[in-house]
Amino acid sequence: MSNDPRVVTPQESEKRMVEELQKIYDPEIPVDIYNLGLIYDVKCHKDEVSKLNRCKVTMTLTSATCSMSEILVDLVRSIPSRVEDHSIEEVDVELVFDPPWDQSKMSDEAKLQLGLL
Repeated sequence: MSNDPRVVTPQESEKRMVEELQKIYDPEIPVDIYNLGLIYDVKCHKDEVSKLNRCKVTMTLTSATCSMSEILVDLVRSIPSRVEDHSIEEVDVELVFDPPWDQSKMSDEAKLQLGLL
């Protein structure tokens, strides 16, 4: 991947976002938020003015009353500050509760890790 963010495609930024989301763990469950199924969608696009990639993450929480909600959302929003190649300029997070999260949204890897398979 290039160090010039203008030559990074939105698809490459989406891939990079998923990699970064897999580094964020739910503090109450020893599984990353991506494999836990909290991430419903990741879409990136190139900003017409800056030519930099901006991403939108649609996510949920295991519970609407999750005490860690602000921390998790802030960690997702702060991904650009942790991406050294500048492939992601900005992240907008949309927190949704419909459809509600349930264990069926977890990856097989997460289910195996939690002893559910």
